[in-house]
Amino acid sequence: MSLVEMLVAIAILSICMIGVNILFLRSWNANKFILEMGNASFVASRGTNILVSEIRKARQADNGDYLIESGDDFDLKVYVNADADTDTERVHYYLASGNLYKGVTNPVAGLPISYPASDDSTTMIATAIANTASDPVFYYYNDAYPVDIVNNPLATPVVLSAVRMIKVHLMVNIDPNNAPNSINIEAFAQLRNINN
Repeated sequence: MSLVEMLVAIAILSICMIGVNILFLRSWNANKFILEMGNASFVASRGTNILVSEIRKARQADNGDYLIESGDDFDLKVYVNADADTDTERVHYYLASGNLYKGVTNPVAGLPISYPASDDSTTMIATAIANTASDPVFYYYNDAYPVDIVNNPLATPVVLSAVRMIKVHLMVNIDPNNAPNSINIEAFAQLRNINN
């Protein structure tokens, strides 16, 4: 084997090694992205199920307030027995910095019973939420939905007494700038403790 043949063989082997390394790295990054997106969407889906389950059980506050305190595109406050005791807590769901949070406020005993303005405890429900101003987290519907799709969803901030159903819509994306389309998670919560 001559020196020229050996140099050509080494060059071909080097090109093949570089190609294999590039293929391996791209496969590794794609697999990592798929696993991270899968994990983020699983956590968001599980959190959405818990959130919807709690919203369905919304009830009148211990001080007599309506079962929904406020409803906006990225912020919802409802009264729920969140910890299976005898008190009705104010539960605050909100999106901040790409994370969905749940704040819980216990009532303060007294005459009358009151709820402090701030949340007593806060937990993160989901991460990597990529909702934008044109894609709210919360949509509100009146009792005419789905027949009346002209007036539904309701404009925010909503007239609280008109709300009969709430849709939770999460767009999960761990890298909104570089990744493909977001994973959409949607669920509806019919408010069970409202009589027409």
